Amino acid sequence: MLRHALLSAALLSTFALPAYAASPLTTVAERSGFLHTGRYAEVEALCRQFQSRYPKQVRCVEFGRTPENRPMLALAVSNTGALTPAEAARRKLPVLLIQGGIHAGEIDGKDAGFLALREVLEGKAAPGALDKQVLLFVPVFNVDGHERFGQWNRPNQRGPVEMGWRSTAQNYNLNREYMKADTPEMQHMLALVNAWDPLAYVDLHVTDGAQFEPDISIQVEPVHAGDAALRAAGTALRDQVLADLAKQGSDPKPFYISFAENDNPQSGFVDSAPNPRFSHGYFQLRNRFGMLVETHSWKDYPTRVRITRNTIVSLLSQVAQHGAQWRQTALEADVRAAQLAGTTLPLTYKTTDKSRMIAFRGYAYTRTPSEVSGALMTRYDETTPQIWNVPLRDEIVPDLQQAAPKAGYLVPAAQAAMVAAKLRQHGVSYQVLATAPGRLPVETFRATAVKFGAQSFEGRQTAAVQGEWQKEERVVGAGDLYVPVGQAKARLVVALLEPRAPDSLLAWGSFNTAFERKEYMEEYVAEDVARAQLAADPALAAQFHQKLASDPAFAKNPAARLEFFARRHASWDERLNLYPVLRTDAAPAGLASPPARTPKLSNRAD
Repeated sequence: MLRHALLSAALLSTFALPAYAASPLTTVAERSGFLHTGRYAEVEALCRQFQSRYPKQVRCVEFGRTPENRPMLALAVSNTGALTPAEAARRKLPVLLIQGGIHAGEIDGKDAGFLALREVLEGKAAPGALDKQVLLFVPVFNVDGHERFGQWNRPNQRGPVEMGWRSTAQNYNLNREYMKADTPEMQHMLALVNAWDPLAYVDLHVTDGAQFEPDISIQVEPVHAGDAALRAAGTALRDQVLADLAKQGSDPKPFYISFAENDNPQSGFVDSAPNPRFSHGYFQLRNRFGMLVETHSWKDYPTRVRITRNTIVSLLSQVAQHGAQWRQTALEADVRAAQLAGTTLPLTYKTTDKSRMIAFRGYAYTRTPSEVSGALMTRYDETTPQIWNVPLRDEIVPDLQQAAPKAGYLVPAAQAAMVAAKLRQHGVSYQVLATAPGRLPVETFRATAVKFGAQSFEGRQTAAVQGEWQKEERVVGAGDLYVPVGQAKARLVVALLEPRAPDSLLAWGSFNTAFERKEYMEEYVAEDVARAQLAADPALAAQFHQKLASDPAFAKNPAARLEFFARRHASWDERLNLYPVLRTDAAPAGLASPPARTPKLSNRAD
């Protein structure tokens, strides 16, 4: 890795050290010829120094603390003087949030962001761009992971010499956190997002994977999912950034550059629509753009920083040119979203089997058995470029779909505190019932099958259920929550509360106890109950004997035979497998107040 970085530093005159020797606000990366990256103390110092050097254009903001009590910092940057959320909203300026270091070993975004920021403020890049927008730059999201610093933390990545760690101090992967938001880091980030309402949220990464020539991928949503008009704008944003990068010598791709079959170049590539646990899958639910940027790990650090810097400059230029129009489209999407009650919405998407052949710039390779693992292994020859003609599957269509309720969701008081906390984190509006409306016609979801995750995943035991909504009457009480679909974040409401949505509260295990049986009767008691039911109800007896004759597995299972009768006893828990969230076609009586909203973030200058 070091040899490649040294060679690249010598070849890339763009980043030659003398060009920065006299420049203020430089990074360890620049001063080392992009062999090294600095520690987090450098971020803290640069945040203050940028504000000191450009007091009218830059504000350094601490927006939270990590579990290890490090400050989470953002730089708000604009030539307009709009350095607070309220002022940006008052001036109707688009906000571009660019985030580095969510995986702190993939740290290109931090060094590229400071470089681009200085060049833009000096007027050397994207001239005039800061006159028409606010840039919100988070150099490092996973701060504690950044300080788990060492060589070879990313063994399949060329440079820098040392880097941070993928996960947080609590061993969470923040790029699985956008919906469940268990970590303090994500809760602080969502508060920042709720306060600033960025038009676009850009997540800077470095990919893993094979060796080939393309150096970056750019994926944007809404493109495959979300509001139709916003999809057109998202496609334009993506394609214009791809075009800008191509003009500067990159070979960018609009799909994640990972083989359909692991380690097999001839399997080609499969595009997909991301679930909302990921950043670019999450923001389309808020009717905003999410962009995933992945530089290629086998390019050296100087190259990756240069390309990431080019991406940031392109984004600033594109938002300066089109941001006002895109912001208006996003606000119109909010209005349209508030009308989605009762309409059918996709919960998941799938890639069809339809494929097309593409010419992809790779390298010559061999595939031979490994004497170490015994597996078939691919070995690349980077001295021999080669065109791979491989399939690309990129037709993406809705898969699981669900009609939204005609009014909203009802959450019983027993679950209200937990659900309300999540809704507040996401900036979703809800109301609390001050009085009990009593028995109401609602829809209930009873799981016909439940599958729990076999092991812990991101600190949760996940759950997947099968079943359908059914009309029923249930008692609705004081203290229950009413979550209307008729709001700008309607798609997010549905994604959180529909039980079969892939990153719903249920899917992340928040309601697992609803699917755990707690009450039993002993076998000898069940035997007596069964005999009493058989004697009292000839129709039930006929049904039991018919099931014995037609279902051999049931006939051979003593527990199942007894449960047949236990389910018909008064002691059976009718709430077992009942999802503890209801759907309603009408707003209930007894609402206490206007919808609760997320409080504004209190920004302060560092």
